[in-house]
Amino acid sequence: MNKMRTIALLSSLVLYFCINAQQNTVEKKPVETMWIGKLRLNDSTLLYFDLGILNAKTGKQMIIHNGEESITITQVTETKDSLSFKMPVFDSEFKCKKAGDSISGSWINHMRKTNNVLPFSATKTSKNSETSETHSSIIKTKWEMTFNPSTTDEYKGIGLVEHGSKAGDRVEGTILTETGDYRYLAGSFLDDQTLYFSCFDGAHAFMFKAKLKPDTTLEGDFWSGSHGHEKWKAKLNDRFELRNPDSLTFLKPGFDKFEFSFPDLTGKKVSITDPKYKGKVVIVQIMGSWCPNCMDETKFLAGFYDKQKAKGLEVVALAYERTGDIPKAVTNVQRVKKKFNCNYDVLIASTSSEKDVAAKTLPMLNHIMSYPTTIFIDKKGKVRKIHTGFNGPATGKYYDEFVEEINKFVEKLIKE
Repeated sequence: MNKMRTIALLSSLVLYFCINAQQNTVEKKPVETMWIGKLRLNDSTLLYFDLGILNAKTGKQMIIHNGEESITITQVTETKDSLSFKMPVFDSEFKCKKAGDSISGSWINHMRKTNNVLPFSATKTSKNSETSETHSSIIKTKWEMTFNPSTTDEYKGIGLVEHGSKAGDRVEGTILTETGDYRYLAGSFLDDQTLYFSCFDGAHAFMFKAKLKPDTTLEGDFWSGSHGHEKWKAKLNDRFELRNPDSLTFLKPGFDKFEFSFPDLTGKKVSITDPKYKGKVVIVQIMGSWCPNCMDETKFLAGFYDKQKAKGLEVVALAYERTGDIPKAVTNVQRVKKKFNCNYDVLIASTSSEKDVAAKTLPMLNHIMSYPTTIFIDKKGKVRKIHTGFNGPATGKYYDEFVEEINKFVEKLIKE
């Protein structure tokens, strides 16, 4: 009996040490160290964003945080005192020097030919990326925005803002316009009077700054990199909406079909009249690999196409690139297709994204107002809807309503 107890005890000890050894070999989750990134847009304007650095098992990673969005960068090269990293989708990169708890260098945007280099710096912060900021009460507001007020370039927008009840609380949200949204914006209200609201995603560096007036209106400036600047003002208005995005782009009188013929990524010409599209519902996406709103739409369409293809849906994208060079355009598009697992055809429509150039390649449209523009064609080849712009996931209910509407609309076309 004593022998049996001894064997049982030894077995328990062996099991204990085995389990304990196994637990000790489990690697700890790498900790993301947080930095404050700063892009200098001009002599007096800095754009701030949260930057994480992670020493993962597969190598060093950089993570850009914009509100609810996190962009993971895996193409990172580090030597003794230099650090460079390339954005995963957009053709831009950082080249920097690192010294202790500071980084300095440049962000180079290869998608632009001028004003494409911005000074960049970053400093380490004690902020924990896993600690979310909470407020005692969240205030949700909707603003009617006017850009370039009282000028010939005036246009409207909708500001969707969530913020805390105290000065200095974090502010998150987005801004919608008739050509798309400004994606995930984040910042703060300082002293309840000054709003800072920004986004950096590797393609665009957006910075909004405004003063809150005693009558609860906002007046301020909007910078896009170092090349774009606009004045804007806003007032609270829960009922304000933009024009119907299905009414802004249309076929010109005298045209009853949408036609195209452009090369695919191998150089082969593809046309809407090809057998592949005959008798099917076709979605044509006018886009560019440089366009964040287009990437949001591509992510949606890639999944949507995979689910609906067997039912008789085809999707084809017409890419208007900013390269001036076909091989470079092909490389940029291939990177997008890989990132979003995009299984539909993408054609190189032009190596210029200028809207007047794009309009000449598609003369049946009244204009190219926005990237993206999405055209829905029924089984008989008739254009049934043209949707201008795209409100992505950052817009919340606007995105959810679009997804629901498109699902129902395409399902209807398939059944006809």
